[in-house]
Amino acid sequence: MLKPLIATSAYLLPAGRVGKWIDPAVAIPTVYLDALGRAGGQEAILRPTEITPVEAADLLGHFDGLLLIGGPDVDPSIYGQGAVETVYGVVRVRDDFEIALVRAALDLSLPLLAICRGHQVLNVALGGDLDQHISDRFPGHGRPGVENGAELHEIIVEPASRLAEIMGVRRSVCSHHHHQVIGRLAEGLRVVARAPDGLIEAVDVDDHPEVTSVQWHPEDTAPDDPAQQRIFDAFVTLSRESSP
Repeated sequence: MLKPLIATSAYLLPAGRVGKWIDPAVAIPTVYLDALGRAGGQEAILRPTEITPVEAADLLGHFDGLLLIGGPDVDPSIYGQGAVETVYGVVRVRDDFEIALVRAALDLSLPLLAICRGHQVLNVALGGDLDQHISDRFPGHGRPGVENGAELHEIIVEPASRLAEIMGVRRSVCSHHHHQVIGRLAEGLRVVARAPDGLIEAVDVDDHPEVTSVQWHPEDTAPDDPAQQRIFDAFVTLSRESSP
């Protein structure tokens, strides 16, 4: 049996970012791919490029699922705000590429797992916005893009949610390294998990049970925490079942 083929949007790295390489590169942290592999999935790495809605739908027609991972901040102009001074690493072509993929995936009812930045992209794609910097007001959510920036804290899951069914727990200690969160919730999204400080940690999409969207990084602790690995297991299982 062929493994479900999972499209995964990559980081765009500038020339010199990879040691001893003089050319630009695309990359994905292997921790995501390890979690997919344990679940029985096969990744396909996509380089973000300019893409139309029709092209996005055609592209995703080749795949059984879509994984959107962490990364730099989304351009605030997309959701109608100016950037605060802590916004970092914006790559507009990746923003536009992933927003097009999210909308196409929803139109196709393609299984989607959105993690951290991917979770934020989902909200922006559907018309919501982001709180651009929480670190000074809500400590304990880690620091993105730096070594040893992750922090562990508990999340509380809604008991009647699909996420609770997937994880098999109501509370879980999760890995976080982010400085932005969902601000205004997009229409059609429902909060299904929060941090103890009230910040949104996971959402469902109305009429789209094939979507799982979380703010934390389940891939970090999945090797040792079955509740986190089950997020990838459920996603890959759904991708397999949805395959033609």
